[in-house]
Amino acid sequence: MLEAGIPAEDARYVLPQAVETQLVMTMNARELIHACSLRLCLRAQWEILELFEKIKAEVEKVAPRIGAELKPKCYRLGYCDERETCGIFPVMHVDSVKAKDQ
Repeated sequence: MLEAGIPAEDARYVLPQAVETQLVMTMNARELIHACSLRLCLRAQWEILELFEKIKAEVEKVAPRIGAELKPKCYRLGYCDERETCGIFPVMHVDSVKAKDQ
């Protein structure tokens, strides 16, 4: 599967460990916003992105103001600080930003 170009995190699904798992999470609003800023990125692993999209939808039902803050960090930064961008914002490495500020 790896030779066929399938990412390792997806190829592992054929292994016996790839069974359904129940997950219980507890976090405050600040940590939820932070976790979503990382995990709602379009470049996140598809299953994690899907999980956090569902979390966001549930939060929006009970706390719309917090739900509105649950978005990838590039929306807050105005640029992508990853090696590669998903295309929403251009890549701007942290070193470039620090140099601009000085």
